Amino acid sequence: ILGTSHKASPDWAAFANGLFIRYLDYNDTYLSKEPAHPSDNLAAIWAVAEAERATGKEAIVATVLAYEIQCRLCDAASLRARGWDHVNYGLFSASAAASRLMGLSPEATRHAMSIAGVSGLAMRQTRVGELSMWKGCAFANASRHAVFASWLAKHGMTGPSEIFEGKMGFMKQVSGEFHLGALGGEEGRTFMINETYIKYFPVEYHAQSAVWAALALRERVGGDLSQVETVEIDTFEASYSIIGSEPEKWLPRSRETADHSLPYIVGVALVDGKVDLNSFEPSRYTDPDLLAFLQKIHVRHDPALDAGYPAGIPNRITLCLRDGTVLTEENTFPRGHARNPMSDGEVEAKFRRLTEWALTPTRQDDILHFLWNLEAQATLHPLMEMLVLHPA
Repeated sequence: ILGTSHKASPDWAAFANGLFIRYLDYNDTYLSKEPAHPSDNLAAIWAVAEAERATGKEAIVATVLAYEIQCRLCDAASLRARGWDHVNYGLFSASAAASRLMGLSPEATRHAMSIAGVSGLAMRQTRVGELSMWKGCAFANASRHAVFASWLAKHGMTGPSEIFEGKMGFMKQVSGEFHLGALGGEEGRTFMINETYIKYFPVEYHAQSAVWAALALRERVGGDLSQVETVEIDTFEASYSIIGSEPEKWLPRSRETADHSLPYIVGVALVDGKVDLNSFEPSRYTDPDLLAFLQKIHVRHDPALDAGYPAGIPNRITLCLRDGTVLTEENTFPRGHARNPMSDGEVEAKFRRLTEWALTPTRQDDILHFLWNLEAQATLHPLMEMLVLHPA
């Protein structure tokens, strides 16, 4: 288990570590017909890789495979539109990666994916209204299902036939008909891992560009918000539907609701001049003055912005001041987006910032050295030891 010397079976290790990866909403994203956080797959991959004594190179191959499957499925069909959660695609990507690390045959891998898919479907209700802790657990649970399904298939368990195309299969019940097409490495196509986005701020990805726009506006008024009459946010349909339309977004009662609230995220960026993990502490999202400021914020769906999504994340924010001045900022490709990627140095800085409370600079250096040379590592075990916060 990450950060500890505790050990668990691979499926439960995948659940626990998946929770750690996802809970702060600070990992990564891929946006298409369906959104995803592909690095959620790493919990299953690392648990199985450690159990199977896989090499670093084998772990990398499994990671590329998982990203490829999940992102291509996201390109193929929307689950959100039919009331199902995006983590359902992770059942297939994580089980394929786990099967690869377990050395399963193509036939056994098919059984693993079928077992995971037929037994683990998740509803979109996880991300509607007032959000709960389960928001950060949903993919972890999919990882647990995927690893267990792969273990069953490894030991001879068979799964249903035609999990996608069958009479009662995934396409009929969940996604609708779709065609997956060629994968990375086929027909000259590149791999999807290169098209994903690393989060610069710990917020739902559709709000990343809004944070940059809000910070730019704050700078233009010199940090003085006393003259702000209203804040108008114009956004695209997916953003409006997911993080900008429900009344709970103006009065968050959980960190999960706050980091999935476009008005809260923009409000805290304008008021504090930053968005970090402290922005989602209870003392901050329940602050009366901040909540009062949120009542000045209005969110609108602008159909004209829909054309810019999912290639970009177009958000436009307008400050209307009491003297009649109108200030507007728009951002489409936030830092960390595939079209505006973070540098290696910025990614390292993010790691150091997030772990400085627990790891010494020397330990941070050792971990980064291991990871930058992962392809040459014989096993993942030394990394897991370095990540123990308080070794015995």
